Amino acid sequence: MTHLLAIETHSLSKTYKNVSVLKSLDLAVPANSIFGFLGPNGAGKTTTMKLLLGLIRPTGGSGTILGHNITQESLSIRARIGYLPQQPHFIDSMTARETLRFTAHFFFSGPDTKIEQRIDDMLDLVGLADKADRPVKGFSGGERQRLGLALAQINDPELLILDEPAAALDPLGRRDVLAVMERLRERTTIFYSTHILDDVQQVSDTVAILNHGQLVAQGPIEQLLNGGDQMVYTVTLEGADIDSAHARIVKLPWVSQVDRLHHNGTTTWQISVTDEQAAKEHLLRQILSDERLIVTGFNQKKYELEEIFMNIVEGA
Repeated sequence: MTHLLAIETHSLSKTYKNVSVLKSLDLAVPANSIFGFLGPNGAGKTTTMKLLLGLIRPTGGSGTILGHNITQESLSIRARIGYLPQQPHFIDSMTARETLRFTAHFFFSGPDTKIEQRIDDMLDLVGLADKADRPVKGFSGGERQRLGLALAQINDPELLILDEPAAALDPLGRRDVLAVMERLRERTTIFYSTHILDDVQQVSDTVAILNHGQLVAQGPIEQLLNGGDQMVYTVTLEGADIDSAHARIVKLPWVSQVDRLHHNGTTTWQISVTDEQAAKEHLLRQILSDERLIVTGFNQKKYELEEIFMNIVEGA
């Protein structure tokens, strides 16, 4: 059965000894998406993941994974998900193939040929086919992490939960892990925590930001990078009577603010708008309705995720 939301929580909370570490969390993770779960250390990310995995019980609220209740149907959930801890551990003397075979037998029964085919598929998926029969002790950090991803995926899960999958890796290792996550997008939903904002911007469809146990932002990453509910257009102008044009633009009902900067005979406006469609259709026309003005630059401001993250967390 297909669910529109792979993970959904309502007012989910956790308190330890009268200290609230997670406060009324409402998460909505779309199926078949890559969902980045962000927050500074101590924000409550690990607590949330433990609650979702059924490792601890919530103090209040509720949640479902793939339509199953996280407190009442934990075993049913675990059969349908894969999990990668931040630092996966292996038996170093075993090869990658032996490691996957050992795990596969917990999930599959039947002809060995089918199990071996599944193992080969996973090794290909994570780019370890050429190292399949080497002991894990000789693997780099990135190769170990990719083997961990293969293990998490061995049972063909509908949801992958990954805890800081690239945190301890060098740039090449991170690149390889992100590439595997991109390939997994076609097979499953990925919910992962991280503090590496550049990675999130590269691969995520949707993000949530947690701070001091509270959800402070959630939505499609493009919406956040466009400025959320307040989109900003940057306009560079030359010409006479710019002040009159400014007075006219600030009166538009969907313009909330116009910041001005003057430099070497040109003027730059940063125009905050509340209605994206109205701005697309009318903003430039409204500016150009004064023939004395020359527009030398016009674009929608794009934010970096780090800028958004710092503004939200420091302002919370």
